[in-house]
Amino acid sequence: MTTTTVPRTAAARPWADTVTMLRRNLLRAVRYPGLTAFTVGGPVAVLLLFVFVFGGALGAGVAPGVTPGAAGRAAYLDYITPTVLLFAVVGAAQSVAITSAMDATSGIMARFKTMAISPGSVLGGPVLGTVVQGLLAAVVVLGLAMALGHRPAVGPLDVLGLVGLLAVVGFATSWLCVALGLSARSVETASNVPLLLTALPFLGSGFVPVETMPSGVRWFAEYQPFTPIIETTRALLDGTAVPATTLALALGWCALIGGAGWAWARVLYRRERR
Repeated sequence: MTTTTVPRTAAARPWADTVTMLRRNLLRAVRYPGLTAFTVGGPVAVLLLFVFVFGGALGAGVAPGVTPGAAGRAAYLDYITPTVLLFAVVGAAQSVAITSAMDATSGIMARFKTMAISPGSVLGGPVLGTVVQGLLAAVVVLGLAMALGHRPAVGPLDVLGLVGLLAVVGFATSWLCVALGLSARSVETASNVPLLLTALPFLGSGFVPVETMPSGVRWFAEYQPFTPIIETTRALLDGTAVPATTLALALGWCALIGGAGWAWARVLYRRERR
């Protein structure tokens, strides 16, 4: 009698394959230090620029009664830190658009399709790795902000909520950036397309209160995705209660962005690249 051994299918080991792809993504971050340095250096540069160049004047506008100068810079540091934390997370998400385009254009992704690898792990592993990188970048930014004088009024639950929110934002934007990277025809295009994500905080409450904007711009700023996310992050750092509506909008936008990005990325992964 002949015994036939049935090979283990890729569907039976999605978690192991995802961990393998996660490790590959993290090793790539080490092997491409320039991209990793940009992920951390970009938010650091934004923080230093806005605090030391514009903060003295803008701080007087975000905190009534504060005089321009050193007091204004301190007030603006407190105001802008939540925004720059999100910049760190979203900046990491942008990097996965580049690496996804590199895999797609180099042919390695086509090779993965012929191997006994869980299809979801090929996309999910890099997303999880990007979330880890984004959280590490956020830790660096928060450490710098505290070195400059920022003192978050957070308790244990606020810390858990903040980490959870940043992870959710990173997860959602990473899936969108994976889709953008797979849809790009070149690595150069993939590096430029996700820049819209970093432009949205400028048109929200990230750098100035929406109440100071003209009516048309203010309407867009109030209803675009990053304003409730920024306000939720700001409340968690300040140790204040997060309004239920603001939290619901923040999580709802993340679910919408992440779900749309995941579905789009799956379609693009299954499509034959021409």
